[in-house]
Amino acid sequence: METGGVIGFTLWVCALSTLSILPAGIALGWLLARREFAGKSIVETFLALPLVMPPVATGLILLRLLGRHGWIGGLFERLFDQPIVFTWRAVVVAAGVMSFPLLLRSARVAFQEVEPRYEQVARTLGAGELRGFGRVALPLAGRGILSWIVLAYARALGEFGATILVAGNIPGKTSTLSLSIYQAVQLGHDEVAYRLLAISAAIAFVAIWCSEFLSRKGKA
Repeated sequence: METGGVIGFTLWVCALSTLSILPAGIALGWLLARREFAGKSIVETFLALPLVMPPVATGLILLRLLGRHGWIGGLFERLFDQPIVFTWRAVVVAAGVMSFPLLLRSARVAFQEVEPRYEQVARTLGAGELRGFGRVALPLAGRGILSWIVLAYARALGEFGATILVAGNIPGKTSTLSLSIYQAVQLGHDEVAYRLLAISAAIAFVAIWCSEFLSRKGKA
């Protein structure tokens, strides 16, 4: 896969992975911010594990779950007659799993900064809990969440360890920017590696700048 193809593929699969984790990340962020329940700290710790576990360890777990004999991968293959591992779908899953804790924690913080009484007022005016969430909590927390969505996307762009285990580095099929840099270094193609490095750094710079801009606008 040429440089342009690698960049396009990486941007596309990481956008897809970020979109795929949005519903669960936002819903769970609101739940953890607004509700107390037995075992909440255990749930929070479990969901944050990919932040602190070695990425290759997370990749090994995914490989077990998504493989042909794994309960998720086996079910998917029976339903759709398509594998997950060593395809672009595995790249999407790996990137999404690794960036999900970042999105979840930011969503929880954003909802915690919204006064609960606004939602209570909405309920007294006849809005149900779901409508109050959609009409009040989500718009008020939206800018903060959006700034972290950008960072979650940037985190997905830089994913390497889990991806190489569950998706491999197959040219033209699963090669992302990170994997291509690694391959170029291994092959001694330093010029290609540094070119891809510069592109990765530029994308990361833009993502962080956009996130900071949105965060400042939200506090203005």
